[in-house]
Amino acid sequence: MSDRHVRRSGDEYRDAFLTLLPLGQAWPKHAVDSVLWQACDGLCQYWGYVDGRAADLLERESDPRITVELLPDWERNWGLPDPCYTAPQTIAARQLALVARMTMMGAQSREFYINFAAQLGYTISITEYRPFMVGLDRCGDNRVYGDGSNPMFSDMFVCGYLPVYNPDGERVADGELSEYPNYGLGPDTNRFYWTVHVHQANLMWFRCASGQCGVDPHLRIGHAEDLECILARWKPAHTEIVLDYSGLTPGDPMAGTP
Repeated sequence: MSDRHVRRSGDEYRDAFLTLLPLGQAWPKHAVDSVLWQACDGLCQYWGYVDGRAADLLERESDPRITVELLPDWERNWGLPDPCYTAPQTIAARQLALVARMTMMGAQSREFYINFAAQLGYTISITEYRPFMVGLDRCGDNRVYGDGSNPMFSDMFVCGYLPVYNPDGERVADGELSEYPNYGLGPDTNRFYWTVHVHQANLMWFRCASGQCGVDPHLRIGHAEDLECILARWKPAHTEIVLDYSGLTPGDPMAGTP
């Protein structure tokens, strides 16, 4: 990146300072071996250093993408490192986390939560609920089979078309039976619950620097505590989240082998 700020060296400050001195034999400002010239040179080299450091702060440290010296100050002002998950260790990773925090636009859509979970390394899907609604639902088994379209819409609804999902909160595939679009004659508070299906385990591998032989296993498979913390903070205040880890099967390659 080109430097947009003019940097003046100590020599330039010295020459400018000598130019401002009076003329005459008592001011040998052009004699390099004079005490006056050498004194001005030594004093002005410091101002050249100060000028360069100021340019560093204005050019580099004011940009969160490349800041290094003021990175801790940037992080403190933006609430980093996030207490919900392990802080990045490298300078580059910390810069990326800072820019992500500064540019992130909050939302309450499925895509927002799914995409942020992907940034943390998790694959999730979401299921939303609602109570039975007369004129919109029907009695009996009101599930439908997918027809292969994306998104798949059910023609059973007489009051507009609504998307249909499978039990994992994903679009139903061709020939797949959907989830119940409602949960019968339940309370109207059903609409305030949503389920997050976590499809990827949190793998904690043994590390020589931090693990203890004979005590710590080769691999721990834990809950997505960092993801749960983030979701609890960013969920709509009037809703409650149900975490579903049932999709983590022993044969899942993402779960590893203990």
